[in-house]
Amino acid sequence: MNNTVSRKQAREIALHLVFEMGFGAFEAENVMTDRLGEEIMQSISGDIALYAGKLDEAQTKYIVSAVKGVAEHLDELDAYIENNAKGWTLSRLSRITIAILRLAIYEMYYVEDVPVGAAINEAVELAKVYDSDEAASFINGVLGAVARKMESEQE
Repeated sequence: MNNTVSRKQAREIALHLVFEMGFGAFEAENVMTDRLGEEIMQSISGDIALYAGKLDEAQTKYIVSAVKGVAEHLDELDAYIENNAKGWTLSRLSRITIAILRLAIYEMYYVEDVPVGAAINEAVELAKVYDSDEAASFINGVLGAVARKMESEQE
């Protein structure tokens, strides 16, 4: 049986780290050594099955680049959220909603091998798991607006 973490699972781990970063719990530079080491993954795996898989080089690279990328583009990502979440400010959104939006928008703009539609769909699925159906609808709307803006910028 293949016990390697899939891209979908790697995205979920990246979300956990982006969420944790929102509390100022760590700097993105420390992601690899502090949060993705094999010992830590194994210690968490008893509580969270997601961490039971083995990270291969590609998934580790994705997680590290996504978390660092979100950290590096934080102000820009937050501006996209505020500009497209009509009537909402970041202070009114839950931390998990913000983390999902930051990761998805980062993927939409900066991760070439993730199609925009896939980034949106994955974000909505993550919201259904970690937030609520209402949050999933909200996230879908915000990301749809971001996607339309991206399309108009490319024309």
